[in-house]
Amino acid sequence: MKYLKRVVLIVLLIILSITALLVGKGYEMYRTAIEETPLEEKVNEIKSRENYTELSELPQTYINAVISVEDHRFYKHSGIDIIAIGRAVVNNIKEMSFVEGGSTITQQIAKNEYFTQEKKLTRKIAEVFMAFQIEKNYDKDEIIELYINTIYFGNGYYNIKDAAMGYFGKLPKDMTDGQCIMLAGIPNAPSVYAPTENLELAKQRQKQVMEKMIKYGYLTQEEADKILNEEL
Repeated sequence: MKYLKRVVLIVLLIILSITALLVGKGYEMYRTAIEETPLEEKVNEIKSRENYTELSELPQTYINAVISVEDHRFYKHSGIDIIAIGRAVVNNIKEMSFVEGGSTITQQIAKNEYFTQEKKLTRKIAEVFMAFQIEKNYDKDEIIELYINTIYFGNGYYNIKDAAMGYFGKLPKDMTDGQCIMLAGIPNAPSVYAPTENLELAKQRQKQVMEKMIKYGYLTQEEADKILNEEL
């Protein structure tokens, strides 16, 4: 029994040591990134980009769709979603592979603007530190506005205005509910869900987003059925 306790203690110490090392490296990566480009400078650079779109120019349906499918606890967390991360860890263990990240909208901004897309733990930890910094300095409306101006929609469209004009020939404010919901689903896999690439897959993704919106109270089934029949 004493031998077993010693083995368990040694294993725990090894795990703690590895965790501390990874956190240290992640923090160092975060500090290097933010020293090279301070957060305020990065945000100002994003806002100066061509076709930057303010939240007030977006239909509420689009905002609701994005939150439903990307980060439904967005207004409740402080940068990371512990529940989503826990679920991702379980799924990754089951698959024995890094198949799910559990990233929030805030983390996605950090990843897209400061770090690479590499699936490494140190990058993930750096992303968490950056997400906390973003949440500390900007409110939720500012954060989601930054998000929709920094995600990729496929076909060379890197913000909501370019995507709305490119796919539908409309300004974001003029999009129909169906178009809003379809656009919200594209960033998950732009090369797959872009309507110009495969309209049927784009519609399937649109339906998935609507199911999330129904689940989280943004749409009724009756409203969703009407949107599904909408001419795109």
